[in-house]
Amino acid sequence: MGWIDWTLLAFVALNVVAASSGAVFKPGAWYERLAKPSWNPPKWAFPVAWTIIFGFIAVAGAIAWRSGGGFAGAPVAMGLYLLQLVLNAAWSAIFFGMRRPDLAMLEVLALWAAVAAATAAFFMVDPRAGWLMTVYLAWVTFAARLNHKIWRLNPDEKGQPFDDVAAAGARG
Repeated sequence: MGWIDWTLLAFVALNVVAASSGAVFKPGAWYERLAKPSWNPPKWAFPVAWTIIFGFIAVAGAIAWRSGGGFAGAPVAMGLYLLQLVLNAAWSAIFFGMRRPDLAMLEVLALWAAVAAATAAFFMVDPRAGWLMTVYLAWVTFAARLNHKIWRLNPDEKGQPFDDVAAAGARG
């Protein structure tokens, strides 16, 4: 089975784990009720964009791992890579799970910093990996702006989870 790229497969698996947060903490009816800017992308665009981006992130990680010699050869780049994956997964839990656009704004700023640092570190290890990460950095920049706008348009969203089923029954 020499044709299997185990390094790339491992990075794909890491990214699938991080992306699964978005499958657990979904937008749902609460998100649909929020006021959003006119430039908010359509629902279908998010899974398409994230699938492409996570693919780029996985390939970038595999390239940097190989070129840099893994954790032993590129500990900062690999550490930043893992940090940004953890922060990426946490955003969905905070924004959609806790329903806290305000806290998610703080978190996405930390995510942006981690992605920017990982991108810079990847450029030093292998420019190909750095360029792949720039797509992710651009998307996180856009996502941070969108998060900010949704937060500002919905100032009363302070984490009071709204039980859609119970509320529908109460209105009944």
